[in-house]
Amino acid sequence: MLGLSRLSFLVQKKYMWNKNKKNPPKKGKISKSFWDKEYKTSEHLTLSDEPSSDMVKFTHWAERNAEWFPFPKQGLVLDVGCGNGRNVIYMSETYKMRGVGFDISEVAVNQASRTAGSKKLGIDFFVQSAKDTLPVADEKADVVLDMMTSHFLNHDEREKYLAEVVRVLKPFGWFFFKSFIIDEDQHAQRLLKENPGEETGTYIHPKIGVAEHVWGEEELRSYLEANFTIHKFMKSHKHIKDGKPWKRRTVSVYAEKKRV
Repeated sequence: MLGLSRLSFLVQKKYMWNKNKKNPPKKGKISKSFWDKEYKTSEHLTLSDEPSSDMVKFTHWAERNAEWFPFPKQGLVLDVGCGNGRNVIYMSETYKMRGVGFDISEVAVNQASRTAGSKKLGIDFFVQSAKDTLPVADEKADVVLDMMTSHFLNHDEREKYLAEVVRVLKPFGWFFFKSFIIDEDQHAQRLLKENPGEETGTYIHPKIGVAEHVWGEEELRSYLEANFTIHKFMKSHKHIKDGKPWKRRTVSVYAEKKRV
């Protein structure tokens, strides 16, 4: 936690499996060392330096449709699983917001810190897991970003995590959430059948070797609706090509925290 003198109100590179890479990691719990190696070598994943196009679409929508401007100058954006910092850096550069990002990979966090430092941006980065207490004080974040991060958590960890997101967001703050969704995703249905995890809706990724949760629409809406107004719930449409499974299906949710 940062001191009161700096961001006291305090927190991914998007990836795809690179089929051209060899020697996938062994099955089992994914580790910090795996992610550190990926951010050094990109042995298994193809990583990007550009901000997520889905997140950029969210910011444009929120600017047009929010009741008041959602990204105030000197406000705070928290990036959960920030990777090389590309998304929180975009938010800081575009809206002059302060930022907090964290990732399990120290290598990724160092990359993010160097980039933000070279641009003289007010962003602080930490090495930690989404399982941990979020490094932001109560109701101080204007925006929380979670892009393909919290699906690695188990049920109890996801419940704790959501409570933390609710705690740090201001009333009417925004939660941009992107994850896998099972609806019409034949790849996910096969993974659940062939590589089941310990919990319902969870499989063991056959290449990365980590447990991943895939949401159903009703399940995800139920997870969020007690604390958030869901303004947009958008499923991707590029998971089928020429009538055949092509990509994993994702969902992007634009959620606004309710005032209690």
